[in-house]
Amino acid sequence: MMAKRRSETMEENREKLIAAARKAFAEKGFVAASMDDLTASVGLTRGALYHNFGDKKGLLAAVVDQIDGEMAQRAKAEAAEVVDDWERLLAEGVAYIKMALDPEVQRIVLLDGPAFLGDPAQWPGQLSCLESTRQSIIKMLEGGVIKPVDADAAAYMLNSAAMSAALWIAASQDPQKALPDIIAVFTQLASGLCQRPQ
Repeated sequence: MMAKRRSETMEENREKLIAAARKAFAEKGFVAASMDDLTASVGLTRGALYHNFGDKKGLLAAVVDQIDGEMAQRAKAEAAEVVDDWERLLAEGVAYIKMALDPEVQRIVLLDGPAFLGDPAQWPGQLSCLESTRQSIIKMLEGGVIKPVDADAAAYMLNSAAMSAALWIAASQDPQKALPDIIAVFTQLASGLCQRPQ
């Protein structure tokens, strides 16, 4: 019973730290966020942070993973109404790109994430999205919806295009103005895979 309580407390501490970091990173950015302020805001010590995440970068990775997972779920939910497999895959990509306008996503996932955690294609959430896209591509290949291509390569290119588009929006001087242009290009590029009348 004691061990269960300890593991529950550890999980609660982990969740508190992620929530506090998410708020601090969104408001101040990764570099400016103070770990002492962050841990104090949830009544924990730096020791709890190091124990759960190793360091500040480990905490950023956990926050990015959480938000990136939410982004994937939101994209799927927004595209869920679309019946056609191909149109749904495109709608998911477009929904993901649009999330680059969200200030929290922009700052944490698209600006600080790549700057401090490296290539987004290697993040756990992105690898999960890649597999989901690959499964959709395989299904559409079998149904003759898309041209005969390598499923791994096609999934990688589609996911990379959506992520790169989101990164471009985040870095843009005028994200609102840039959004329709990049969505149009993403849609045109992706549609080259489709072999039925658009």
